[in-house]
Amino acid sequence: MPRTGKHKIRIKRVYEEPSSDGGERFLVDRMWPRGIKKSALSSATWLRDVAPSAALRKWFGHDPSKWPEFQKRYRAELRKNSAVCEPLLSAIKKDDVTLLFAAKDPEMNNAAVLKKFLETKEAD
Repeated sequence: MPRTGKHKIRIKRVYEEPSSDGGERFLVDRMWPRGIKKSALSSATWLRDVAPSAALRKWFGHDPSKWPEFQKRYRAELRKNSAVCEPLLSAIKKDDVTLLFAAKDPEMNNAAVLKKFLETKEAD
């Protein structure tokens, strides 16, 4: 697993059981996940503004043929509004971090793109 500084960044589907070694947990979706009570994620911080814009999310629609372009557009959004990543970058300096996402696809989702983006930002 790639490391950022001395701490790990993990991604995990929000519907999976939390692990004890996941460090600080952040929900990185713009919309609250269906079927999840807020009390079930009381230990996680919801960073909705770090998620892709509603327009980008709707455009992508989890269409695999749009994945390469989605990654580019989402990274551009993150670069344009880099302040939204500050809570994550601060947390990574202190502990491991788990990015929680609701999408069904474990590889083609915003948390996967965000993880790579944060690893690059930490290397700067």
